[in-house]
Amino acid sequence: MTRDIYARLVSARKTPVLGSIAYYILKLLGVEIPRSVVVGDGLELAHGGFGVVIHSASTIGARVKIYPGVTLGRADIYRPIEQSKFKGIVIEDDSILCPGAKILCKEGILTVGKGSVIGANAVLLESTGENEIWAGMPARCVGTRDGK
Repeated sequence: MTRDIYARLVSARKTPVLGSIAYYILKLLGVEIPRSVVVGDGLELAHGGFGVVIHSASTIGARVKIYPGVTLGRADIYRPIEQSKFKGIVIEDDSILCPGAKILCKEGILTVGKGSVIGANAVLLESTGENEIWAGMPARCVGTRDGK
């Protein structure tokens, strides 16, 4: 039931009046997903998604699962925004972002490939392929979801 409520709130962000209300309810619950973020169907904010912060230039695919404490953002926050080469972050369908994962992009677009898993407390600084498992700080590929 909680999953449905969060999914409805995330979807409602796009409607004119309800969108503002939904955005602030999510923020009160500890989830920051700006209205500009494109979100596919079936987003799951596990355990309420407390502490999730998503950059406004992000795209999240379908059936993505995001655990608490996940951050998607710029790796060059020391630069003024107008000097940043950051373009955005794309999380493709069926990916899993484990608790505390940080996905930080310094320039261009960072993509988490379809079906990839970013491990707990990993700091991802580069794009992944499909169905890869990444862990560590900085994150590196430690395997694939098909066991190879």
